[in-house]
Amino acid sequence: MASQFESLLHPFVILFTIPLAVVGAVLALVLSGSSLSVVVFIGLILLVGIVVKNAIILIDKVNQLREQGVGKRDAIIHGAESRLRPIIMTTLTALLGFLPLALASGAGAEVRSPMAITVIGGLAVSTLLTLLVIPVVYNLMDRRSDESYVARTKPLDLGQGEAEGSHA
Repeated sequence: MASQFESLLHPFVILFTIPLAVVGAVLALVLSGSSLSVVVFIGLILLVGIVVKNAIILIDKVNQLREQGVGKRDAIIHGAESRLRPIIMTTLTALLGFLPLALASGAGAEVRSPMAITVIGGLAVSTLLTLLVIPVVYNLMDRRSDESYVARTKPLDLGQGEAEGSHA
Protein backbone atom coordinates (compact mmCIF):
# COMPACT_ATOMS: atom_id res chain seq x y z
CA MET A 1 0.00 0.00 0.00
CA ALA A 2 2.89 2.35 0.69
CA SER A 3 4.02 2.16 -2.93
CA GLN A 4 0.49 2.59 -4.24
CA PHE A 5 -0.10 5.73 -2.21
CA GLU A 6 3.52 6.90 -2.36
CA SER A 7 3.28 7.55 1.36
CA LEU A 8 3.59 5.70 4.65
CA LEU A 9 0.96 7.90 6.24
CA HIS A 10 -2.02 6.88 4.11
CA PRO A 11 -1.62 3.13 4.72
CA PHE A 12 -1.42 3.89 8.43
CA VAL A 13 -4.68 5.85 8.20
CA ILE A 14 -6.24 2.95 6.30
CA LEU A 15 -5.04 0.38 8.83
CA PHE A 16 -6.59 2.52 11.54
CA THR A 17 -9.93 0.97 10.46
CA ILE A 18 -8.96 -2.48 11.76
CA PRO A 19 -9.47 -1.66 15.45
CA LEU A 20 -12.83 -0.15 14.53
CA ALA A 21 -13.84 -3.47 12.97
CA VAL A 22 -12.61 -5.50 15.93
CA VAL A 23 -14.71 -3.38 18.31
CA GLY A 24 -17.86 -4.21 16.37
CA ALA A 25 -16.98 -7.89 16.07
CA VAL A 26 -16.31 -8.27 19.80
CA LEU A 27 -19.49 -6.39 20.62
CA ALA A 28 -21.53 -8.67 18.34
CA LEU A 29 -19.96 -11.78 19.85
CA VAL A 30 -20.70 -10.59 23.38
CA LEU A 31 -24.30 -9.68 22.53
CA SER A 32 -24.91 -13.03 20.82
CA GLY A 33 -23.21 -15.02 23.57
CA SER A 34 -20.77 -16.62 21.14
CA SER A 35 -17.27 -17.57 22.16
CA LEU A 36 -13.97 -17.22 20.34
CA SER A 37 -13.06 -20.03 17.99
CA VAL A 38 -11.06 -20.68 14.86
CA VAL A 39 -14.13 -19.91 12.76
CA VAL A 40 -14.45 -16.51 14.47
CA PHE A 41 -10.84 -15.72 13.53
CA ILE A 42 -11.59 -16.68 9.92
CA GLY A 43 -14.48 -14.22 10.08
CA LEU A 44 -12.12 -11.56 11.45
CA ILE A 45 -9.75 -12.08 8.52
CA LEU A 46 -12.63 -11.70 6.09
CA LEU A 47 -13.86 -8.64 7.98
CA VAL A 48 -10.45 -6.96 7.90
CA GLY A 49 -10.28 -7.41 4.13
CA ILE A 50 -13.64 -5.75 3.53
CA VAL A 51 -13.03 -2.91 5.99
CA VAL A 52 -9.58 -2.12 4.61
CA LYS A 53 -11.00 -2.11 1.08
CA ASN A 54 -13.61 0.45 2.12
CA ALA A 55 -10.94 2.70 3.59
CA ILE A 56 -8.74 2.34 0.51
CA ILE A 57 -11.64 3.41 -1.69
CA LEU A 58 -12.22 6.48 0.46
CA ILE A 59 -8.59 7.58 0.84
CA ASP A 60 -7.82 6.96 -2.83
CA LYS A 61 -10.70 9.20 -3.92
CA VAL A 62 -9.60 11.96 -1.54
CA ASN A 63 -6.05 11.75 -2.93
CA GLN A 64 -7.36 11.86 -6.52
CA LEU A 65 -9.32 15.00 -5.76
CA ARG A 66 -6.32 16.62 -4.10
CA GLU A 67 -4.17 15.82 -7.14
CA GLN A 68 -6.78 17.64 -9.25
CA GLY A 69 -6.22 20.77 -7.19
CA VAL A 70 -9.11 20.49 -4.71
CA GLY A 71 -8.27 21.70 -1.20
CA LYS A 72 -7.84 19.11 1.57
CA ARG A 73 -11.05 19.83 3.43
CA ASP A 74 -13.17 19.98 0.27
CA ALA A 75 -11.51 16.82 -1.06
CA ILE A 76 -12.36 14.96 2.15
CA ILE A 77 -15.98 16.10 2.02
CA HIS A 78 -16.50 15.39 -1.69
CA GLY A 79 -14.55 12.13 -1.51
CA ALA A 80 -16.68 10.87 1.36
CA GLU A 81 -19.86 11.92 -0.45
CA SER A 82 -18.90 10.25 -3.71
CA ARG A 83 -17.72 7.01 -2.06
CA LEU A 84 -20.60 6.73 0.41
CA ARG A 85 -22.81 4.79 -2.00
CA PRO A 86 -20.21 2.19 -3.10
CA ILE A 87 -19.17 1.60 0.50
CA ILE A 88 -22.77 1.23 1.70
CA MET A 89 -23.59 -1.10 -1.22
CA THR A 90 -20.61 -3.33 -0.48
CA THR A 91 -21.45 -3.39 3.22
CA LEU A 92 -25.13 -4.17 2.70
CA THR A 93 -24.29 -6.94 0.24
CA ALA A 94 -21.99 -8.59 2.76
CA LEU A 95 -24.40 -8.07 5.65
CA LEU A 96 -27.37 -9.51 3.76
CA GLY A 97 -25.22 -12.35 2.44
CA PHE A 98 -24.14 -13.38 5.94
CA LEU A 99 -27.57 -12.93 7.54
CA PRO A 100 -28.91 -16.42 6.63
CA LEU A 101 -25.72 -17.97 7.99
CA ALA A 102 -26.03 -16.01 11.23
CA LEU A 103 -29.68 -16.98 11.70
CA ALA A 104 -29.32 -20.62 10.62
CA SER A 105 -30.36 -23.32 13.07
CA GLY A 106 -29.64 -26.51 11.14
CA ALA A 107 -26.85 -29.03 11.48
CA GLY A 108 -23.46 -27.35 11.86
CA ALA A 109 -24.96 -23.89 12.37
CA GLU A 110 -23.43 -23.59 15.83
CA VAL A 111 -20.00 -23.76 14.19
CA ARG A 112 -20.58 -21.38 11.25
CA SER A 113 -22.93 -18.88 12.89
CA PRO A 114 -20.24 -17.14 15.00
CA MET A 115 -18.27 -16.34 11.84
CA ALA A 116 -21.29 -14.61 10.31
CA ILE A 117 -22.04 -12.79 13.56
CA THR A 118 -18.43 -11.59 13.68
CA VAL A 119 -18.57 -10.24 10.13
CA ILE A 120 -22.00 -8.65 10.53
CA GLY A 121 -21.19 -6.91 13.81
CA GLY A 122 -17.75 -5.78 12.77
CA LEU A 123 -18.87 -4.58 9.37
CA ALA A 124 -21.87 -2.65 10.67
CA VAL A 125 -19.89 -0.79 13.32
CA SER A 126 -16.75 -0.27 11.26
CA THR A 127 -18.61 1.08 8.24
CA LEU A 128 -20.25 3.77 10.33
CA LEU A 129 -17.01 4.58 12.11
CA THR A 130 -14.96 4.44 8.90
CA LEU A 131 -17.15 7.06 7.27
CA LEU A 132 -16.79 9.31 10.31
CA VAL A 133 -13.39 8.60 11.85
CA ILE A 134 -11.17 8.04 8.81
CA PRO A 135 -11.83 11.48 7.25
CA VAL A 136 -11.07 13.07 10.63
CA VAL A 137 -7.86 11.06 11.06
CA TYR A 138 -6.84 11.89 7.48
CA ASN A 139 -7.44 15.59 8.11
CA LEU A 140 -5.41 15.54 11.32
CA MET A 141 -2.48 13.49 10.06
CA ASP A 142 -1.96 14.57 6.46
CA ARG A 143 0.04 17.77 6.64
CA ARG A 144 1.27 17.88 3.05
CA SER A 145 0.35 20.98 1.14
CA ASP A 146 -2.26 20.94 -1.61
CA GLU A 147 0.44 22.06 -4.04
CA SER A 148 2.51 18.93 -3.34
CA TYR A 149 -0.40 16.74 -4.47
CA VAL A 150 -0.82 18.72 -7.68
CA ALA A 151 2.93 18.51 -8.32
CA ARG A 152 2.78 14.69 -8.09
CA THR A 153 0.70 14.53 -11.26
CA LYS A 154 3.03 16.65 -13.40
CA PRO A 155 5.29 14.61 -15.67
CA LEU A 156 8.99 14.62 -14.89
CA ASP A 157 11.26 16.66 -17.14
CA LEU A 158 14.18 14.33 -17.76
CA GLY A 159 16.10 16.85 -19.83
CA GLN A 160 15.29 15.11 -23.10
CA GLY A 161 15.86 18.30 -25.08
CA GLU A 162 19.47 18.36 -23.91
CA ALA A 163 20.00 14.68 -24.72
CA GLU A 164 18.77 15.14 -28.27
CA GLY A 165 21.16 18.06 -28.87
CA SER A 166 24.19 16.10 -27.67
CA HIS A 167 23.71 13.32 -30.23
CA ALA A 168 23.99 15.67 -33.22
